Amino acid sequence: MSSIKWLPLESNPEVMNKFLENLGVPFKWGISDIISLDEEFLHMIPSPVLAVLLLFPITEKYQEHCDKQEELLKTEKQDTDPDVFFMHQTIRNACGTVALIHAIANNMDSLCLDSESVVKKFIEESRSLSPREKAEILESSQEISAAHEAMAQQGQTEAPGVDDEINLHFIALVNVNSKLYDLDGRKSVPICCGPTSKESFMKDAAAVCKEYMERDPNNLNFTALSFGALF
Repeated sequence: MSSIKWLPLESNPEVMNKFLENLGVPFKWGISDIISLDEEFLHMIPSPVLAVLLLFPITEKYQEHCDKQEELLKTEKQDTDPDVFFMHQTIRNACGTVALIHAIANNMDSLCLDSESVVKKFIEESRSLSPREKAEILESSQEISAAHEAMAQQGQTEAPGVDDEINLHFIALVNVNSKLYDLDGRKSVPICCGPTSKESFMKDAAAVCKEYMERDPNNLNFTALSFGALF
């Protein structure tokens, strides 16, 4: 982590959609609540769904799982599709913005962003860079930082201070060339979760979210959100 700290972004679709609009994402695309991960409720989510964001608690069980994954990757290298846009999170409390960038950057063909879009400029500038270098570009982006700070103060609850201990974390689940990837800026690399398709993505992403929840069954602080069509 760098010494830079941001206010955390609330998991509130209204706030996040204003943030996306300020970044230059067309209004028809945005964040919706996922009220249940059970299959019979997934059809209620506006489609198409381009990505799923999961907010969950950073606990010892999560950290233990991450450590095991990192150890496994040292011996069993996975082949990551070069089309996957992945960046590290080096700014404290910026996980919401990093997750949204992951969702946007891996769906550029669908979103058709305007050339003046703040986030499009960032993605185009950093796409060929390493995950760490992408994070450094974000650290220096005054436009994204200002947009994040403005929206972080617009939530329904009082915004915590930048030095407050926050134990919640956002990740993004995306479909890149028919593979489902878990993009977590705290991890060293993207995690491939197996095959998927446009038709099965929501169901497959819900299954990954459930795996997170099953690893910490006594914790109720999980929130799932979809990124896709709003209407």
